[in-house]
Amino acid sequence: MSKPVTPVAPPLKDELDIVIPTIRNLDFLEMWRPFFQPYHLIIVQDGDPTKTIKVPQGFDYELYNRNDINRILGPKASCISFKDSACRCFGFLVSKKKYIFTIDDDCFVAKDPSGKEINALAQHIQNLLTPSTPFFFNTLYVDAVMTIPKGTLFPMCGMNLGFNRELIGPAMYFGLMGDGQPIGRYDDMWAGWCTKVITDHLGLGVKTGLPYIWHSKASDPFVNLKKEYKGIYWQENIIPFFQSVVLPKESTTVQKCYIELSKLVKEKLGPIDPYFQKLADAMVTWIEAWDEINSPTQSAPAAANGKKDGSSSKK
Repeated sequence: MSKPVTPVAPPLKDELDIVIPTIRNLDFLEMWRPFFQPYHLIIVQDGDPTKTIKVPQGFDYELYNRNDINRILGPKASCISFKDSACRCFGFLVSKKKYIFTIDDDCFVAKDPSGKEINALAQHIQNLLTPSTPFFFNTLYVDAVMTIPKGTLFPMCGMNLGFNRELIGPAMYFGLMGDGQPIGRYDDMWAGWCTKVITDHLGLGVKTGLPYIWHSKASDPFVNLKKEYKGIYWQENIIPFFQSVVLPKESTTVQKCYIELSKLVKEKLGPIDPYFQKLADAMVTWIEAWDEINSPTQSAPAAANGKKDGSSSKK
């Protein structure tokens, strides 16, 4: 007589949060339901906090809007961007899980050459659980996962990103972008450059390549260019800055590395534009908020709109 099949739990089900920044209803989750439904979602609502964001039934989630961010962080809320997808880093801040996967609401399931749907989350989990080798680079360019070599920068994209929050979370700050700032849409690039400098210093690895998703851009590319043009101009200084950064050997934690990096931003990039002075201060505020929210004695913050399985009950 055959034994009943024991259900296999999804990998990292209780160790991973999915963070989604949004300004609209999350209908896109229906396409991702077979892959995302077992996991907890942290939704960060950008824009008007009085607008109701609809989440499809059956998902376990908590939803934070700007009022929640202000309530939880108080004066430190100034470090979280407004009207920009950089607000996603608030989800990283309040998560209590070891791993984070973050995706945008205009990203959909891609298919492989045979037409099979790609479970991007499962591939990210495989990458996160497989050691990186930052001291050796495979020159075979194929449809594969590769480790970015030590000392090499890369253009990180926040719309399809997985990382070990316990190892590198405090460095995943998406900066001061969007409303009221002279730059937007460089949030993930900034976080990627900062993180790569710190991972290189601490001997941690960063991967690129698979998994792929299908991005159907919801924003206007011409409007985006207006938000980005300062960043394009400033890159002439920012890239050499990050290429030359040397962190002191005493910086043995991500927080210490990030504080040292903030000092260098103020010193080296501050003369370019007052914005970088503000950004350096916000980097310090971010670390203060991270340590405060994630202290062992701090209880998990509650979302005013936190719901589970689409019900109307408050957490």
